[in-house]
Amino acid sequence: MYRYDDFDRQLVLERTEQFRGQVARRLSGELTEDQFRPLRLMNGVYLQLHAYMLRVAVPYGTLSGAQLRQLGYIARKYDKGYGHFTTRQNIQYNWPKLAELPDALLDLARVEMHAIQTSGNCIRNTTTDQYAGAAADEIEDPRPYCELIRQWSTFHPEFTYLPRKFKIAVTGAPNDRAAVRVHDIGLRMHQNAEGETGFEVIVGGGLGRTPFVGKTIRDFIGKNDLFSYLEATLRVYNRFGRRDNKYKARIKILVHEIGAEEMARLVEEEWAQIKDGSLKVSDAEIAQYIAQFAPPSFETLPDDDAEFARRKVENPGFAAWVRSNVVAHKQPGYAIANVSLKPIGGIPGDATADQMERVADLADQYSFGDVRVTHEQNLVLPHVKKADLFSLWAELSNAGLATANLGYVTDIIACPGLDYCALATARSIPLSQRISERFGDLDRQHHIGELKIKISGCINACGHHHVGHIGILGLDKRGKEFYQITLGGDASENAAIGKIVGAGFSEAEVVDAIEAIVTRYLEIRDAGERFIDTYRRVGTDPFKEVLYGDR
Repeated sequence: MYRYDDFDRQLVLERTEQFRGQVARRLSGELTEDQFRPLRLMNGVYLQLHAYMLRVAVPYGTLSGAQLRQLGYIARKYDKGYGHFTTRQNIQYNWPKLAELPDALLDLARVEMHAIQTSGNCIRNTTTDQYAGAAADEIEDPRPYCELIRQWSTFHPEFTYLPRKFKIAVTGAPNDRAAVRVHDIGLRMHQNAEGETGFEVIVGGGLGRTPFVGKTIRDFIGKNDLFSYLEATLRVYNRFGRRDNKYKARIKILVHEIGAEEMARLVEEEWAQIKDGSLKVSDAEIAQYIAQFAPPSFETLPDDDAEFARRKVENPGFAAWVRSNVVAHKQPGYAIANVSLKPIGGIPGDATADQMERVADLADQYSFGDVRVTHEQNLVLPHVKKADLFSLWAELSNAGLATANLGYVTDIIACPGLDYCALATARSIPLSQRISERFGDLDRQHHIGELKIKISGCINACGHHHVGHIGILGLDKRGKEFYQITLGGDASENAAIGKIVGAGFSEAEVVDAIEAIVTRYLEIRDAGERFIDTYRRVGTDPFKEVLYGDR
């Protein structure tokens, strides 16, 4: 796990003290809210419907037990006792007092965390596979390259005021768990014909009011040249991206308007001028960063653990949790344990201070002090002995964190919606709770199988509804909340934007509409088919029929 050096510490502390002075000027009235706005946004502070909100960066979703424990402390001291994990692998606090925010940032700095570049038209927190360094299907741990991207992009003078915010995601596995194809830049690690490991560069993906799946502009870029190529791509965007209309300012609009081939030509032309300069990273430098993410001291264990197998037979609840929440590890005798933050009827992504502190303790006890945040608003303990899984499950159960629903219908992504967000046009949280309660029976969820529901409270798509197998977009219709349904979205390596099935549904109708879709799927699926497979086979018509047949 990466640790701050002296430069990082100085940078974060100086920024915190600068912000303390800015907050004092705002509270004294020396700064108006309009004058304060750009200053607070550079420090991850938003003004939502009811209060300020602090968004804290969790670089590439990786936390130590000590850092997660501190996040729980901050939730208790500066908020209402909880935090909200987001689709950027970050955490948000919805109720801090402005006067106390500098102290909160100082407490974050004590555990090498900050809120820099979690807002504004800059390069945001780089995200990656939550199983990085542990996944059995991984080519290589992508986190060293994410860390290099973090260092390259932090306070980059040329990219501080881009046309619009900019998001980069990296995956080191063929099974994409980082949604790289719907980011401004997505990097997919793979090997070329010569056996060298490098990256496919995908540009121009994104959601919001004009969703696009990104286009490949280079099939392969070597590790040493990655950062000069990223620099060239950002320079092209900074030069040609629109600044006259914020709704058309993202790089996806530029790629759409000029085409992927022209985008690739411009980037290659720019890259040719800088590729042999200071951004060329040596093998020795890369090795240094890889060493900072060295695997923990695994024991030599058999992959088949008799006690683990016996516990599954004897305890159906544990077996169900293993089936849905436990993933294969690259190291024999170990497993990846997912911690659901989606209890039945709960708020997706929320965790109390007590729960954060408990997971931190369990990470120290069972997972080498390593915790991950997923872009689907859950947590992960990535390195757990199979022999310890039953004890871990029992501990999580006692903390209300052992819901066996990962990837199922109640594992819903939802933005804060109109309960918090000033941009929202409808509520997301109450709808997610009602759907969760409707499908709460775990046996039924396992029978339905993998089904990803994603809910956004407005067209900005913070809930990623465009890439939900079932996507739900909340809209205001003459002062009432209506919900538009899309089907067939996918954030995986087979990324797709969902299709609108028809007219929206009222708040009272929408849960029944989801029930009808699921029921129809169960009627027409072939053996072993997931919802997304059935949808791709039959299209929207069978679902339109049950939704609108009597209208």
